[in-house]
Amino acid sequence: MSRPTLIYLHGFESSGRSRKASQMGDYLRQARPDIDYLTPTLPDTPLAAWQAIDALVTPLLSGQLAVLGSSLGGFWSTCLAARYALPAVVINPAVHPQQLLRHFIGQRQNPYTGQRYRLDESHIAELEALDPAAPDGRTRIWLLQQEGDEVLDYRVALDYYRACQITREAGGNHAFIGFERHCAGIVEFLHL
Repeated sequence: MSRPTLIYLHGFESSGRSRKASQMGDYLRQARPDIDYLTPTLPDTPLAAWQAIDALVTPLLSGQLAVLGSSLGGFWSTCLAARYALPAVVINPAVHPQQLLRHFIGQRQNPYTGQRYRLDESHIAELEALDPAAPDGRTRIWLLQQEGDEVLDYRVALDYYRACQITREAGGNHAFIGFERHCAGIVEFLHL
């Protein structure tokens, strides 16, 4: 029997070596070494990122697979949940990220990878084309949301994911303070 796989998808201008990715990796090494854990560093532009995610996921669909994503990675996880009915946990997710990323159009540099790229209107259109309808509860999604998120309006996520399991915490920030407290619960929720 194949081993279960968990994929962590990072946010905008981050990397697969982000703090939450590392915290989950530390937990899995200690408590669940039987789970294969993938933390890809995604391309910075939307369609390229989606193609990389889809190429990673497609060969794994016949096995036990789940996704975990933060910020823009939460959007990607929601896209995967919608397309492939994968269970997902989303952390302070970007809802309709095309609205947010419109403010970042121009020359960019990913501070984690050093990669330079240009974000333009065609990339905003790519996000709009990928944007799934709000989950209706048939797909297993758990929203972890902190009200103190200084980047995204937490109320938008609460509304969008209203048919899902929700953990809403007062305070916190966009990085989700205390994420490590949820690692065991995430693995349990995802049935890994």
